[in-house]
Amino acid sequence: MTSAGVPSPPPPGGVLWSLAGDIRGLLMLPAALTLQVARPAVGAGVDDHSVFRTDPWGRGERSLSSLQLWVYGGEAAAEEGCRLRELHRTIQGTDARGRRYHALTPANYAWVHATGFPVYQHAARYLVRPLTDAQERALYREWLQVGRILGIHDRDMPQTVEEFWPYYRTMLADEVEATVVVRELVAVDAPVPPPDRGPLLLRLLLKALWPVLLPPLARFRSFITVGLMPPDAREAIGLDWTPEQERRLRRFGAAVRRIVPLLPERLRYLPLARSARAEWRVARGRRRGRPGERE
Repeated sequence: MTSAGVPSPPPPGGVLWSLAGDIRGLLMLPAALTLQVARPAVGAGVDDHSVFRTDPWGRGERSLSSLQLWVYGGEAAAEEGCRLRELHRTIQGTDARGRRYHALTPANYAWVHATGFPVYQHAARYLVRPLTDAQERALYREWLQVGRILGIHDRDMPQTVEEFWPYYRTMLADEVEATVVVRELVAVDAPVPPPDRGPLLLRLLLKALWPVLLPPLARFRSFITVGLMPPDAREAIGLDWTPEQERRLRRFGAAVRRIVPLLPERLRYLPLARSARAEWRVARGRRRGRPGERE
């Protein structure tokens, strides 16, 4: 917490700092988003109120910017958390099981937050490296801090890794299912408009080539979404995954692990993460330069 009692972002140089801003994190997000909407209340909220069908690129850009602020935004992190809560105040309705829902009901909001941890923990094995026990515990502590930024009370989040896994298994056993939105997110034939971001010439080119580009891109999106979802979550939702797909994912992960670390920082990290990392390095350098101070 800051001196004013406002939640602060996760610590610079932590496990989450390494994962969230790395371009490999982009490959992990679809699995987390899909696991979120497997809870019927969350799926219904997205189905009823989101623009993910009509403006998928804009929604994706906004979601990614928000996530980056939680981790690298400094004082803006808490402001973003407040903005999101305000945005979700009017989201309510009835889910597929006939139950009333509200987006800010603690159980629903906490689940949306919780899904990031098991996906990061699982996907890192393929795309980065397996986390040690110490790194897993650090990641969970840092993810709890993100929850506080989002306005989730400690009483509504498991406070340790040992408490998290029983909660997670109970959710998989009792709550998750292949909701309408889950099925759309893993479908290979769902209609997706061409990108409407970027330079005009690029947008025009993509629009012209979209009928050719979309089918392989949709297959890859489905493959990476299902593959990077933890196997127990995949099984609970009822998503198919074959041994051959697992071998392909392992080969893909091995290539990513070799190539990404060789990229220059401007290509490896997203803009806000890159700026925050640069500022952190400068601050560390200044601390090192102070007489009598040790890191």
